[in-house]
This record gives sequence, C-alpha cells and structure tokens, in this order.
Amino acid sequence: MAERNPFEQFDIAVEAMLSGAEPNSSLDRSTRELLRIARQIRHMPREAFRQRLMTDLKEQTMASATITPTVNPIREGFHTLTPYVIVNGASQFLNFMKQVFGAEERLRVPKPDGSIMHAEVSIGDSIIEMADASEQYPPRLAAIHVYVDDVDSAYQRAMAAGAASLHPPMDQPYGDRDASITDPLGNQWYMGKHVTKGNVVEGMRTVTPYLHPVGADKFIDFLKQAFGAVEISVYREWPEGPVVHAKLRIGDSMIELSEPHGPYQPIVTGLHLYTENTDALFKQAVAAGASPIFQPRDEPYGDRCAGVTDPAGNSWFIATHIKDVTF
Repeated sequence: MAERNPFEQFDIAVEAMLSGAEPNSSLDRSTRELLRIARQIRHMPREAFRQRLMTDLKEQTMASATITPTVNPIREGFHTLTPYVIVNGASQFLNFMKQVFGAEERLRVPKPDGSIMHAEVSIGDSIIEMADASEQYPPRLAAIHVYVDDVDSAYQRAMAAGAASLHPPMDQPYGDRDASITDPLGNQWYMGKHVTKGNVVEGMRTVTPYLHPVGADKFIDFLKQAFGAVEISVYREWPEGPVVHAKLRIGDSMIELSEPHGPYQPIVTGLHLYTENTDALFKQAVAAGASPIFQPRDEPYGDRCAGVTDPAGNSWFIATHIKDVTF
C-alpha cells in the first residue's frame, strides 16, 4: 500500500478526532504535533468569551443606531464672528444697509407689534445680525469695517441715506482707499478698498467688527485668554505707545481694534461667536474675566448658546449649531 502524503494523513487524523476515535499510531511526528494543537484550539474561544463578545456587539449596534447625524457647529452662511447690532429702529438699519451696501435680507422674525425680534442680512461673504432694542437687550451699536467695490460711490450713497461723514474718501499710506461715516442709528462704518496688494491680509472678509476699547493692550490679552485669539499685527507709532491698529484672528474670522482717538470712541457692541463647544468656551471666557449674561442653553432655532460681557462692556453671544431647523 502506497504511503499517504502529509495532507492525507492530517485529514484522516482530524476526521478521527472529530468522531472521537483514536488517531492511527502510524502517523508521523509532524502530523501528531499538528493534531495536538488542533485538539487544544478545538473548543476555543471559551463560552464566557463568546457571551461577552456577543453582549459588546449588541451594545455597539444599539449605540450606533441612536447616534444623531453630525452638523456643522457653525450655521450655514456664517463665520466664527458676526456683528450683532441692537438698535432702536432695526428696520431702518436694515434698509440703510440695503441702500448703501447692497445687503440682501436672509431672515426677518417680526414681533407682534411689527418690530424686529431678529433679522439677518448678507453683505459679500459676511452676515450682519440685528434686532430692535428691548428692556432685556438695550442698544448695542457697532463699528464695522466693510470692503466695497467703490469707496466713493458707497460714501455718496451713505450721505444720501442720511449718514454723517467722519472722513471723506482718501488714499491711505497702508494701501487702501477708505472713508468713514456714522449711519442715522449711530453705527460707524469704515469703508475700504484695496488699492495695492501689499495690504491684503489673509482671512479678512467683507465685514469685520472693529472695537475701540480703553486699554487696548489689556483687551488684546483678554481676547487671547477668553477666545483663543491669535495676534496677527499690532501697530504703534512708537514702541511703548498706544495701539493705533491691531488685527487678531478668532477661528476663521478677524477682529480689528485700536485705542479710542478723535471721533473713534468706544462703542458698546454685540458679537455672535460660533465655536465647537459653547460650554467650554463660556467657562474659558468667564475664567478670563468676562461676566455671565446667561448660562449655556439649547435654543429652539438649533443652537446651543451662552452670553458673556467682556471687560469693555461688549456682549458676546457664544453658540454651537447642534441641529438644523427650518425657519
């Protein structure tokens, strides 16, 4: 009888093991060793491991079934920073922006008396939010740096719409042509256009909030500690002099500021700040010296929000978009 090859020997040995019979004693040494290993692993894994694995898989399946789809923490169309202007006459303010800057109305939520509870307009790649002042939310005006296609034409439209001039259009040594006005509601607008490419700063959008805090150096430190602001540039006329102009980045947005001077005095304003974690940033801002306005809470329009007042008196509405809501 011809000698069986190793594969045939092992096959016979495994069949014997599965049937409970004793394997043939004529098996060679290597086949007997393989058979010994097969006997050891035949009943693996142990029953306790099998049950634990089954329980874990069931729990993971149930958890994955209840996970809600993730949403962008910044609501569509917004950036990290958005000016939130609260005025006595939000409808007039909205119409001024349409007439002067070609603003497009995105949303208007009226109150029963016809005043505006909340409204949004887009100007270029940016959004400005607004509301009529109330007892709970007194006026919060704004200083806004806005880039336009034609400074002279925008300035003339502003004058025709009832604005007061702070300075007429002029070319500046830093490469922009700009002009400044105060609108009929008291907000300041710094209109600009790049004349040379040397002044273009990455991250600057159509609309950028501008602050004039007393003690700009300390305020810059607050922005860094409270909101993780990153210093882009700080300009002074001499090394220890006051801040003439500064740019800081918060998230995907910029904020500009300077010490008060001439007609450019502090304006207590409102800012909407989107972040990935409202609760964490709220705690961070309070630890840095901000005062709470309201604790983090879920709002019916799909954001989790909190409010703080910074040392200069500005209101920051911190938000994380948590679910999409159809208005």
